[in-house]
Amino acid sequence: MKLSLRVKPRAKVEKVEEKDGGLIVFVKAEAKEGKANKAVTKALAEHFGVTPSRVRLISGARSKTKLFEIL
Repeated sequence: MKLSLRVKPRAKVEKVEEKDGGLIVFVKAEAKEGKANKAVTKALAEHFGVTPSRVRLISGARSKTKLFEIL
């Protein structure tokens, strides 16, 4: 399953929200050195009940809009 989502780094609370038919992922990590991407991967894995190794970033590594794949 492929997911297009928005990321909000440096949030107070880590959560995954569904809004207007899309996902918004709030993470505490900064958007530096891939830290936010790793946090998003972990948050998506918890949200969908899979291991983080089954969540893959396809595009948008340096953008707030990202495309992830859940295997």
